[in-house]
Amino acid sequence: MSDFAAALGLALVLEGLLWGGFPGFARRMAAEMAGAPDGLLRGAGLAAMAAGVVIVWIARN
Repeated sequence: MSDFAAALGLALVLEGLLWGGFPGFARRMAAEMAGAPDGLLRGAGLAAMAAGVVIVWIARN
């Protein structure tokens, strides 16, 4: 459970870094994503999930 909490905390740090450090860029990216097709967003989300699994697997082994 502590690994999950650490991962969640790190995700929040990265999200906060984006919105806190580059709010204009984050707003533009959010607007662009709102107009993106569902298939593109789904593919990007699945690719990010796969990359996360690989990174966690490498870090744990």
